[in-house]
Amino acid sequence: MKLKSHLIAYFTLVAVLPVHAVAADNASAEVTALVERLNQLEQELRDLRSQLTAVELKQKDQTERVAIIKDSPDDESPVSIKWNGAPEIKGESGWSVKPKGRVLYDFANLSSVPSTIDIPGEGFSSEARRLRFGIQGTMPGGFGYKLIADYLDGVVLTDAYMSYQDGPLKIIIGQQNTFQGLEELSSSNDTSFVERSAFTDAFGFERRVGLSATYNLGDFMLEGGIFSDNIDDLNDGNNSFSVDGRVTYATLVDDALIHLGSSVHIRDLGDEIDSIRYRQRPLVHSVDTRFINTDQILGAEDELSYGLEAAVIAGRFHMAAETHWAKINRVELADPTFFGGSIEAGYFLTQDQREYKGGVFKGVKVSNPVGNGGTGAWQINLRFDRLDLVDAGIVGGEQDAYMASLIWTPVNNVRFLLDYGHLAYSNALDIVEGAPKDFSVNVLGARTQLSF
Repeated sequence: MKLKSHLIAYFTLVAVLPVHAVAADNASAEVTALVERLNQLEQELRDLRSQLTAVELKQKDQTERVAIIKDSPDDESPVSIKWNGAPEIKGESGWSVKPKGRVLYDFANLSSVPSTIDIPGEGFSSEARRLRFGIQGTMPGGFGYKLIADYLDGVVLTDAYMSYQDGPLKIIIGQQNTFQGLEELSSSNDTSFVERSAFTDAFGFERRVGLSATYNLGDFMLEGGIFSDNIDDLNDGNNSFSVDGRVTYATLVDDALIHLGSSVHIRDLGDEIDSIRYRQRPLVHSVDTRFINTDQILGAEDELSYGLEAAVIAGRFHMAAETHWAKINRVELADPTFFGGSIEAGYFLTQDQREYKGGVFKGVKVSNPVGNGGTGAWQINLRFDRLDLVDAGIVGGEQDAYMASLIWTPVNNVRFLLDYGHLAYSNALDIVEGAPKDFSVNVLGARTQLSF
């Protein structure tokens, strides 16, 4: 509107100026003022044209920028970063990546060993138990991946697989766990004691290379797969394989979580393996002596093991129990069956509870962390653990452990564990040189843990 008014005034002046010049020759001062006004209007017109040009250029630039963003390929789409113990990076196209790791330092003390047994592990010992790092994430189309390695003694792959998920179905191919049982499948970051139940190590539970599938059917979860051997034991002569399966049922009853499950494992040892040995440390890993040990059981052709599991989480209280049997089929020899099992109960002294998801225990989510002025999560646990390696002429000893633990989780992903165990042995004559038939030892274990 301002520009239009200036133009009207301009042309009006151009029209009337000659008339004024003829009629008022003596009014030179007024003419001069009008000319100056005309020059001022011309300058304002030039300024308005410049401003209009600048606005048009700015609008054009913004339009071009919008067009570039709309035409950008998917791999240039924005990403989001979420902190969950470590930064998890997600893209809109379905790609994601998250670092994974754990650092566990253990300390132990073995005492009350009979004087007739002379072993180097008696007294104080310590070790870096785990030093694992890797990545996991997702890919477009429902695919995922996980690659984790332990760096304590070179580079040892623990998990190395690709996965595919479509609703309740998940398929995994690569190095993975083989559905052994509740405690073994629960991460060592989340166990109630420094060591798992004795049978989990004694019966050779380990990750193996294979193809597996998991299917969630309401409260039921079905897991099964076929596996070769651990990735470090694979070679052209190792043709062993196993078929493994697990069924679990989990439901809520009056706000209490009830978990029931069973698993079975059938393993053909192949042509290269003809013996099996079951043995166990005194529930602290830094002591290398085994007071319970079958030695090599010769003539082994295949192995059948099966187990039952149950757990309850009711507020701050939890209870868990597992049993497992391992049977060895031998050529023209008796077939021994060995047994292991444990039962535990735990209680949080703080307003926290044990977590559970996907058929396994998970880490506690601290309700009042130290960083916010709280005390963290405090938990006490009791356990009875039994391992029996005596059957069919094989005398590997029996171990009964009575244990207690105290766990402090100051913040999520950080834990400090302290546990005590009194271990009673029977049928252990000369399993370790100088060992009597029946004796007992005491162990203290402690752990400092960071995981993400």
